[in-house]
Amino acid sequence: METLQLLFEGFGNALTPENILMTAGGGILGILVGAMPGIGSLLGCALLLPLTFKMNPTSAIIMLAAIYYGNMYGGGYSAILLNIPGDSPAIMTAMDGYPLMRKGYPGKALFTTNMASFCGGTIGILILTFLGVGLADIGLLFGPSEMVAVMVLSLSSISWLLGDSPTKGLISTMLGIMIATIGTDGATGMPRFTFGNISLLSGVLLVPLVIGVFGFSQVMQMSHAKETDYTELKSTKLRIRDAVITKKEAKYCAPIVLRSGVVGTVVGILPGSGATIAAFLCYLMNKKVSKRGKEFGTGIPDGIAASEAANNAAAAGAFAPLLALGIPGSGTAAVLLSGLMMWGLTPGPQLFTDEPEFCWGLISSMYVGNILCLAMGMLMIPLLVRLISVPSKLISPVVVTLCFIGAFAASNEVNNLYVMLLGGLAGYFMNKYDYPTAPMLLAFVLTPTIEKNLYRALMVNNGSLSIFWERPITLGLLIATAALMVAPVVLKAVRKGKKAEAQQ
Repeated sequence: METLQLLFEGFGNALTPENILMTAGGGILGILVGAMPGIGSLLGCALLLPLTFKMNPTSAIIMLAAIYYGNMYGGGYSAILLNIPGDSPAIMTAMDGYPLMRKGYPGKALFTTNMASFCGGTIGILILTFLGVGLADIGLLFGPSEMVAVMVLSLSSISWLLGDSPTKGLISTMLGIMIATIGTDGATGMPRFTFGNISLLSGVLLVPLVIGVFGFSQVMQMSHAKETDYTELKSTKLRIRDAVITKKEAKYCAPIVLRSGVVGTVVGILPGSGATIAAFLCYLMNKKVSKRGKEFGTGIPDGIAASEAANNAAAAGAFAPLLALGIPGSGTAAVLLSGLMMWGLTPGPQLFTDEPEFCWGLISSMYVGNILCLAMGMLMIPLLVRLISVPSKLISPVVVTLCFIGAFAASNEVNNLYVMLLGGLAGYFMNKYDYPTAPMLLAFVLTPTIEKNLYRALMVNNGSLSIFWERPITLGLLIATAALMVAPVVLKAVRKGKKAEAQQ
């Protein structure tokens, strides 16, 4: 009851004209920033942070938070319409969003994105409201060894993305691992696989690689296509009611959104995980357990729902350790933390006691902002879908320009343009010869996290591997990984035995 009372008091603060304006403005900026490849919530919040210096602390953080979760909405738009994820959490959205758009259902893909984002974000905010402080304490139990075990469990799930040819899938996975190891060794400080190129010392960034693999490779494919993918859409009447998913599709999507919302929130709470890993994990999980999991990647609303619900829930979950412990779970959360400290607010267990007006005003504003983002996203569907009717000869130069701008904006380095171009060539030939790109990107995302936490785990245990079986959570996760890898073999043997018995 006390929590509900504080929440209602927070709504009184969040619903003031000034804070509603900050929430709406932040949401619009977040959607626009998210839809622009290469910008992302981190750069968006960092650029706008100086504008909040003279604002009321509550209003300022409300606007920055709205930019953060609004960015999760916008990232899926360019992923669906152009096959260029606006930010890294939207990578998995492109896996089903773009194919669904090519089938002639761009409105349905955008509608699913908005609804899944709203529902996932709402689940995350509800968990933050009632369990945030307690879950933040649980997050502290996940040290380096636990994070290694979680990432190994995730990496073992790559087999679900390998497709019809495990050999090609494993080659793609190894390519992702190799690319991820380029740069400076975090433990020794020695350069690896840089071949004397100073620009490679900082490694390969995810954003230009993704833009190349998805966006630029798509332009290359379009240039060779005899007919564009947009012919049917030009003659289609595009209305909001035509974009609404059917009852059957909603029935499939509902449990996916619920699972992704809960798991995404928990992943968002874990230190160093973030929305990108949450989207990958929930997509893989739902691909395995959903009724239509085998159809993931072919262009169905289920895959979009899994990814979008997860990254929005993770964005909400990231506020639990940020506010309750002062631990940022992502780069964007680190920018928000610097803003809190700049305004004289010290995140930690006492923040909810010392500054209840601020904390509950922020949490309440997230409910309001989530509704506003949904409304704005739905109103934008007809406008966004009309972009598809533009001839491919006009779309291609725009996509190429966005690819170059997005790749350069990732860190303002020319080297990123070469990464994008090479990524585009790799993506083009991988698609041409049926090598899946998803395992490569998943391995690329997970490898640095595994390596970094492995070094930390060994350092705190004086180089001994015993930490991986002495800590209960770590051991449990590793056992789950082993069971996950053995289960398909066992199940196959059991089915084979039953089939043999039936034939006798």
